[in-house]
Amino acid sequence: MNLETLTTQIDDVFFLIGAAILLIEIAEMIFKGDFKAKTFGEMLASASTQIPYLLVETFVLTGAYGLYWIISQGLPWAIPVTWWSVILVIVLADITYYWEHRIAHEVRLLWTQHAVHHSSRDMNIITGIRFGPLEGVWSLIAHIPLALMGFAPEAIVFGVIAVLAYQTWLHTELIGKLGPVEYVMNTPSHHRVHHGCDDKYLDKNYGGIFIIWDRIWGTFQIEEETPRYGLTRDFDSQNPIKVWFSEWPDLIRDIARSKSIREAFSTLIRPPGWEPKK
Repeated sequence: MNLETLTTQIDDVFFLIGAAILLIEIAEMIFKGDFKAKTFGEMLASASTQIPYLLVETFVLTGAYGLYWIISQGLPWAIPVTWWSVILVIVLADITYYWEHRIAHEVRLLWTQHAVHHSSRDMNIITGIRFGPLEGVWSLIAHIPLALMGFAPEAIVFGVIAVLAYQTWLHTELIGKLGPVEYVMNTPSHHRVHHGCDDKYLDKNYGGIFIIWDRIWGTFQIEEETPRYGLTRDFDSQNPIKVWFSEWPDLIRDIARSKSIREAFSTLIRPPGWEPKK
């Protein structure tokens, strides 16, 4: 089984799906007169995040493959690359993604990266490629358990990319609810909830491919009214530098104000919005 070819094919398929949805989104906005300079600026800001992200990701993926290979060499067991193991690694990568994603919302240091993805007030396909520069580093660490289980490095990388590629089509308002599919699979409706900054939508629907993990672990929320997208705080910039590093100024300020090393450490590892007791 040539996983490298399969990985490229999956990436290409979801790229074409995303491109088709984007063209329809743009056509609809032009037809309705909603395609304004700010909308275009927001798209450019989202696309700009790919510059630092891809520069770092090249090294991260290389490092991940190398690290997983080193781990595999020290194990007395190995899971062969077969159809059943590839399906299993996708499921396990999706479970890993759920927790990787959830923890990125709950640990402020990690949130500095993932907040970039949530900082747009728009919901379209381009929002799906809006990433923090160092998000891949946390993903590399989160998938180490799969290497310890004995999965081949190429299988792990395939699982990670499959989970991310699937989510390409989720970032849109064009597609409504999809009936029974909604119970098991992650859909645009579920992911719109995840991007909502309304109180009832906060920190919900972390799933990648499957939404059942949210149902199991108590973080599921159905889409009711249309969410308000973006961060809970007032952030509406299209400046690429501000988008890439939106959370760092406040984090640095809060650490500088810390009265002890313990308080500074808590600022890093506790959820966004945490404050020490007065």
